[in-house]
Amino acid sequence: MSWGTELWDQFDNLDKHTQWGIDFLERYAKFVKERIEIEQNYAKQLRNLVKKYCPKRSSKDEEPRFTSCIAFYNILNELNDYAGQREVVAEELGHRVYGELMRYSHELKTERKLHLQEGRKAQQYLDMCWKQMDNSKKKFERECKEAEKAQQCYERLDNDTNATKADVEKAKQQLNLRTHMADENKNEYAAQLQNFNGEQHKHFYIVIPQIYKHLQEMDERRTIKLSECYKGFADSERKVIPIVSKCLEGMIAAAKSVDDRRDSQIVIDSFKSGFEPPGDFPFEDYSQHIYRTVSDGTISTPKQEGMKIDAKTTVGKAKGKLWLFGKKPKPQSPPLTPTNLYTSSTSNGSQYPIFSIEQMHYCMNEIKTGKPRMPSFKNLKRGWSMKTGPSQEDFSHLPPEQRRKKLQQRIDELNRELQKENDQKDALIKMKDVYEKNPQMGDPGSLQPKLMETMNNMDRLRMEIHKNEAWLSEVEGKVATRGDRRHSSDINHLVTQGRESPEGSYTDDANQEVRSPPQQHGPHNEFDDEFEDDDPLPAIGHCKAIYPFDGHNEGTLAMKEGEVLYIIEEDKGDGWTRARRQNGEEGYVPTTYIDVTLEKNSKGAVTYI
Repeated sequence: MSWGTELWDQFDNLDKHTQWGIDFLERYAKFVKERIEIEQNYAKQLRNLVKKYCPKRSSKDEEPRFTSCIAFYNILNELNDYAGQREVVAEELGHRVYGELMRYSHELKTERKLHLQEGRKAQQYLDMCWKQMDNSKKKFERECKEAEKAQQCYERLDNDTNATKADVEKAKQQLNLRTHMADENKNEYAAQLQNFNGEQHKHFYIVIPQIYKHLQEMDERRTIKLSECYKGFADSERKVIPIVSKCLEGMIAAAKSVDDRRDSQIVIDSFKSGFEPPGDFPFEDYSQHIYRTVSDGTISTPKQEGMKIDAKTTVGKAKGKLWLFGKKPKPQSPPLTPTNLYTSSTSNGSQYPIFSIEQMHYCMNEIKTGKPRMPSFKNLKRGWSMKTGPSQEDFSHLPPEQRRKKLQQRIDELNRELQKENDQKDALIKMKDVYEKNPQMGDPGSLQPKLMETMNNMDRLRMEIHKNEAWLSEVEGKVATRGDRRHSSDINHLVTQGRESPEGSYTDDANQEVRSPPQQHGPHNEFDDEFEDDDPLPAIGHCKAIYPFDGHNEGTLAMKEGEVLYIIEEDKGDGWTRARRQNGEEGYVPTTYIDVTLEKNSKGAVTYI
C-alpha cells in the first residue's frame, strides 16, 4: 500500500490532503492552548478563593483553635495544593503537547513544501520531454508530407513528355533532399520518443512514487504525532492524580478530625472565669422589728437584748454597689447556729422554737446547696467591655482562670527566650575561649559587648519571669481558696451579692461583700438605698502610686506617680482597691500600681473575712 503506485495520478488531491492534515494539527494545538488557559484560570480562581477565606493572622490570639476551623483551614490548604496541581497540568500541556505541536507543525509545513516542489519539478521536466518529442514528431510529419509532394512532382514531370530534362533533374534533387530530411526527422523523432518514454517511465515509476512516499511518510508521522499528543494530554492529567488523590484524602482526614467534644472543651477553656456560681437570694424579713403586744389570746414574746442593732453597722455600707435595677440592699444577717434557733421562752422558763425565714434557710443549707442566680445584665455588659477593653500587663482585667492561662503562656514564652539567650551565652563563652587560645582567629575583647548584652537580657528575662510567677502564684492561691470561702459562706448563710470592678470584672467571692458582721444574734432591719447614710467610709490606711493610672473607665480614679491616697476598701481578689483623695473624690485603682500601708486598729476600719 503506497501512495506512489496507488495514487500516481492524484498529485492535486494529495496536495489538498497534506494541507488539511497540517490544518487539523494546528486546530488541535489551538484546542490544547485553550485548555491550558482554562486550567490556568481555574487554578488562579482557586487560589483567589483560598486566599479570600484563609484567616489573616496578625497575632497568636487569632489563630484558629476549634477543630472545625482547623479542619476548614486544612481543607483550604489542600485546595491550594490542588490548584497547584492544576497549574502543573497546564505547564505540562504547554511544554509537552502545545509546544511540541507548534514545533512539529512548522517542520511539516517546510517538509511538505519541499516534497511538493520536487513533484512539480518532475512533472515540469516530463512535460518538457513530451513537448520535445511532440515537436520532433510534428517536424517529422511535416517533412514526410513535403517528401511526398516532391515525389509526386518528380513523377509528374518524369511522365510529362513536354518537360525538359533540367526540370526533371531539379525535381529529382528536390525529392532526394526532402527524403533525406524526412529520414533525419524520423531518426530525431524516434530518439525523442525513446527519451520521453524513458523519462515518463522514470517519472511514474521512480520519481513520483518516491515523492509520494515521502508525503505518505510525512502524513503518517503527523498522525503518529497526534496520537502521542493525545496520550501526552492524558498523561499530563494522570501524573497529578496521585497528588490530587492525596489532597482529597487530606480533605477527608480534615473532615474526620472534627471533634465536637474537643470544641466544647475549648469553649470552656476560653471563657471559663473560675468564679463560683452565685447562691440563693435570702428572704429579708422586715417585720422582725415590729414589737409584739401582749393580748389575751397571744403569748408574750419579749424582745431580747441581743436584738439591739447599730444603725451605722447596717446602713451606709453598700454605697457605690450596682445591681440589676439600681442599688441593691445588703443583708447583714448574723451567722446562725443550731443553738440560737430557740429565740423565745414561755412563762415557766422553757424555750420554744420560732423558725424565721433565716433559720429555715439555714436548715435547708445543711441538706442542699443554693440555686445559682443569674448575674445582672449590667454585669454581663460590663464584663464584655472588660474583655474587649485594653489589656494590662498582669492581666488583672481578666477573670482568674483566663488570667492564669495568659500568665502561664507568657511564662512559657519567657522561659523559651531565656533558654535561647543562655545557649547564645554558652556559644559566646566557647568562642571567647577559642579566641584566647588562638589569638590569630579573632580578638576575645570584641565578644565582650555582645556577652554583656546577652547577660543583661537574661537578667531582664529572669526578672520578668519572677514577676509573672508572683502574679501566677497570687492567682492560683486565690482560685484555690475561693472554694473554701464559698463553702464557709454557704454554712454561715452569707449570700454572695456579686461585685463589679471598675473594668466590669465580676467576682463571686463570698467574703468580698460581707463587712464586719454584728455580734448580736437577733434580727435586724436594713433600709432601702434611698435612706442610706451618706457619710463617707473611714480610711483604713494610705497608699502611694508607683505608676500613673489614667482612669478612663467608669468608677476608676485617675492618679499620678507618687500621689498619696487614702485606702477605704482593700483589694477583694479582683485586682482593684478603693481609694479616696483628700478632696473626697473616690474610685478604684489597680492594686499592682500602688504601695499600700494599712493602719492597724484604725477607727472605723472595715475588716474582710
